[in-house]
Amino acid sequence: MKMTLKLIFILTVSTFLIAYGESSDSAYDRGYDDGYAVGYNSTCNIRSTMISGDWNNKHYSEGYADGSIDGSRACLNQN
Repeated sequence: MKMTLKLIFILTVSTFLIAYGESSDSAYDRGYDDGYAVGYNSTCNIRSTMISGDWNNKHYSEGYADGSIDGSRACLNQN
């Protein structure tokens, strides 16, 4: 009985976490990281960069734009 209740609890919590999805902060951070890497690598002519490219998420897109600028600046400031 205790095991069944524990299993039901875990499944319920897992369902809520999956349904809730990604927060706006984590989407922004993921976009920022991707943008920073692309900005830095393209400005320094290092290599192509694999990114998530979640352009339908406005928080990701905003983070990407900010990160791209900062990544380019970081490359230019190191040289």
